[in-house]
Amino acid sequence: MNKTPRTVTSPKKFVIGRGLLQQMHDYVKDFGDNAFIISDEFILQRVNDEAIAGLKQAGLKGVSEKFNYECTEVEIKRLGALAEAQQANVIVGIGGGKTLDSAKAVAYYHKLPVILFPTIASTDAPCTALAVIYTEQGEFERYLFLPQNPDAVIADTSIIAAAPVRFFAAGVGDALATYFEARACYAADGVNLVLKKPSRTGLGLAQLCYQLLSENVDAAMDAVKNKVSTPALEQTIEATIYLSGVGAEAGGLAAAHAVNNGMSAVPDLHRAQHGEKVVFGLLTQLVLENAPRAEIDEVVRIIKVAGLPLTLQDMGLKTFVEAEWRKVAEIACADGDTMGNMPMELTVDDVYEAMVAANALAERYKNA
Repeated sequence: MNKTPRTVTSPKKFVIGRGLLQQMHDYVKDFGDNAFIISDEFILQRVNDEAIAGLKQAGLKGVSEKFNYECTEVEIKRLGALAEAQQANVIVGIGGGKTLDSAKAVAYYHKLPVILFPTIASTDAPCTALAVIYTEQGEFERYLFLPQNPDAVIADTSIIAAAPVRFFAAGVGDALATYFEARACYAADGVNLVLKKPSRTGLGLAQLCYQLLSENVDAAMDAVKNKVSTPALEQTIEATIYLSGVGAEAGGLAAAHAVNNGMSAVPDLHRAQHGEKVVFGLLTQLVLENAPRAEIDEVVRIIKVAGLPLTLQDMGLKTFVEAEWRKVAEIACADGDTMGNMPMELTVDDVYEAMVAANALAERYKNA
């Protein structure tokens, strides 16, 4: 009997600490001696002053190039041509998710190692073997599935602590769902993000992700609001960037991310962050599972401490239109989406009704 294998996939290295940008040469030298650095505009000056200066002192080469805001085929080709002209043998990405995805894509097409420095902790994207490609108009075009995860992910807490609080909170929201989705996927013997079976290790990493959030979220939010780096912030970043990414990739996604995907059909929510929508997806999943009161209490506590929107109105919804939310449920239940990783059979009606109940639950907790 040919059974689908179980997997654990991860970056080769994950490093977390303060002041790591100026130590870039320590990570580049493990993979090559000529770095092409793709950087967000806001940090480009620091990259030139700290990272490139450090590379040169260490006898390595490096040039930086500003990322042009959108991860498109055109931008990936432009960056790739520049990397080739420079004869780079290492790609480095420094910035938000789209910048890092572009670096991953350039490295993949040119068969080069890639090192990523996330500047915000809004999602777990830095650790995954995936890039999201957009059209020139900024609309989703396709996923680029990569044969392996990044070679190194370097989380400089002093940079991440300086990012806007809302982005950090969104990362907490995205990570908060990791354990509950992996648990559901494991119970269903579903399919993880590399299209294999979830592993017990993946489930364990997802559980640790939740534990670190539960233990550290209060003190981590204090740190990020005051733009300082503390041990609690460090552990929370470990959860939001590493454990959430590896836990989701090896453990699998379920209802929370499926509902998030469906919410793209609601124009009022287009400005909501990915992690904010995932939080509402998680509340819907907990309703579908009829989760214990104590579990919901703790999830809502974390949401409130992080300052995440709890109700749909908090997220920007002006009017609840039944037809619109039935469409959300339809998209969430589409063939091939992660709703199929829930351990029970679910219909579009089940999901619609759970979303209505989840919003009522959120209203009740908000007013408690």
